[in-house]
Formats: sequence, C-alpha cells, structure tokens
Amino acid sequence: MIGISKLYCGTVEPSDALRYGRKAKDLPSHLLQFSEDKKPVVVWNCTKACNLKCIHCYAHADGGCAAREMSFDEGKVLLDDLAAFGSPVVLFSGGEPLCRPDLPDLAEYAVSKGLRAVISTNGTLINDEVAQRLKAIGLSYVGVSLDGLQEINDKFRGVEGAFVKALEGIRACKRAGIKVGLRYTITKHNVSDLSGIFDLIETEDIPRVCFYHLVYTGRGNAVDDLSHQQTREVVDYIIKRTADFHARGLPKEILTVDNHCDGPYLYMRLLAEGRAADAARVMELLRMNGGNSTGLGFGCVSWDGAVYPDQFLRHHSLGNVCEKPFSQIWTDTSNDFLMALKNKKEHVTGKCVECRFLDVCAGNFRARGETADTFWGVDPACYLTDEEIG
Repeated sequence: MIGISKLYCGTVEPSDALRYGRKAKDLPSHLLQFSEDKKPVVVWNCTKACNLKCIHCYAHADGGCAAREMSFDEGKVLLDDLAAFGSPVVLFSGGEPLCRPDLPDLAEYAVSKGLRAVISTNGTLINDEVAQRLKAIGLSYVGVSLDGLQEINDKFRGVEGAFVKALEGIRACKRAGIKVGLRYTITKHNVSDLSGIFDLIETEDIPRVCFYHLVYTGRGNAVDDLSHQQTREVVDYIIKRTADFHARGLPKEILTVDNHCDGPYLYMRLLAEGRAADAARVMELLRMNGGNSTGLGFGCVSWDGAVYPDQFLRHHSLGNVCEKPFSQIWTDTSNDFLMALKNKKEHVTGKCVECRFLDVCAGNFRARGETADTFWGVDPACYLTDEEIG
C-alpha cells in the first residue's frame, strides 16, 4: 500500500510514526503501515456468498454460501484470539460480507474486543438503516468497490444497476457519519474511467480512494492487465490528480495498492523533479513500510477457517482456525514456507536479487510471481527498468 498523498504531497512525516513508537497497537490507522512490530492486519472472508458476479473476483465468490462457513460462535473465538494476539485491524470481506446476516453482530463484537473493524463491500446492500447500524457499532471504515463509472462498473460487476446502488450505499454511509472510501482495480478494460473516478470523489466528497493493481488469481487470472508503460502512465496520472487536490486544499487520501514498484517510482520522480529532501523523506517512510507484507503484517482467514498468507494465495493453506488459533498458526516456526514469507528478501530470485529497492519492495507480489514463473520468481507486474533498479 503506497500512500500517494502521504508521500508525494508530504502529508505524513517519518516523525509522525516515530512519535507513537511505531507499535501497531498505538498507531492511528493512517500510520499502521509504518509499524515496526508488523502485527498482522487480517482479512476475514467471512462468506463466499455474493449478490454480484465480478469478473476479477480472487475468491470465485458466487450467489450462495460455501458448504462449510464459520459459525457466529467460531467467529467470536477467532476475534478473541486476534485481539489477544494484537492484530490491529480485522477487515470483513467475502464474497459480499453483508450477505452474511450476522455481519453487524460480528463487527460489533470485534470492536468490543478493541479491534478496529472495517468492511470491504460492493456497497449495493447498504441503505440508511444498514449504515446507521454500522455507525452505531463503531465500524472504523467502509471500503466500497467501484471499477469504473456506470457502464463499465456494471459490466465488471455482472449486474445492471450495481453502480447506482453502490453510489446510494456510499451516500448512506456519509449521511450516517461513517468514513467511506472507494476501491478501484485498474485493468485494460476500465482504465479509461480513471479520470471520471477522480471527478466522482470530488463531486461526492469521498475522502479516500485505493487504486488496486490487478493480481492474477481467481477469476482475475482471465482479466487483461496494463502494460508496463501504461502502468507508469496511470501512476503518473494518479500523482497528478492527487497533487491537484492537495494544491486546492481538498484533503483526500489517495493510495495505490498491490504493486510495491510504486514507492521506488515515486521516489525517483521526486529526485527527477529536484526535490531531494522530499525524496529522502519518502525513502525513510518506504523503509519503515518494508514492502510486501504477505505472511508477515498481512494475513487472511477464509470462510471455512483456512488461514492463508494473503487473500490471493488461497492454494497455500497454513492451517485452520477451527482447529488451531490463528496466533499459533501465524507464529509456527516449524512452518518453513511461512518463515520464508517473513523474510522474502532472502528467497526472491532473478533481477530482484540485485535490485537496489529490494528493502522497500520485498520482491513485490508472490501470487503474480507464481502465476508467471515460480513462487519466488520475478513479479511480472514490476515495471521498473534494469537501469532504474541499478
């Protein structure tokens, strides 16, 4: 996760994280990525059920629940363990988490245990009543997935009217006083709507947007990604529009997600612009971040209790929370695969080995590397040139 507004516009300084001691339990949410103890943010795909049919779904979610999904009581046991373990955030995802009737009760329980609870949703099931309920339980954030404006989003989501309903859900969250933001996965099929998405977050006064790079897993494996040159152009455009918001005094949090090349790329751009002091500040923050956090500061629990290093590596189970607590699975030093993920820099291959940015990237995404070559192979979405990586 690369905070474009934090890094390029200087809205966060290294001293901001240092002031809190860089401990996950003490850091405010916008600084969590700079923690030094890397207690895992956990995505809980709490159901496979979904009311949409997204063409790029990593979880192969569909209309119904899975044959085996964790019960409410099993969920409480998981949340108890995460809280005791020190996980700072639990992110309820799916499928569509709001297809699960007890989702508000699970989120309320998480908050009662001291966890920050957020949901990743398509937004179509949120009305004023639901939004007020989510506000009342103390939900920290609602991330609503939009993958374009009306025509393109509805094609991506596989259901006509999904855009209008998602926008209604966003507005309901705003009326209820819940922090809400957008999640937008960039592909060749929807990149033309990028400008319109920036216009939308301004006209609707949406405070946050995460632009996701495509990960080639699940149904996303059949979706066309951008070329390296197109990716660079997209990142440049995101930086340009973010800087424009900042210059006009519009406080928007703009992030790119799932491609750690964006950090070095932004650093080199600052150097090219003659902003050496800003570049040095950015590099310090990138080192604090540490690059890809799969299996270290980020983990996933599936609807059946299976634990994965992240939500994209769903064929690499580490154990099951219905049989063993997440905290024990996550700290099992006898699991060689998990231990390797916690120290990726010693295992990546190819040009990553000699890359001067390995400390701030950690080899990027293993799910994409595995799809293209071997698990520890070069991530094909790395768009830095040989000259740039040194």
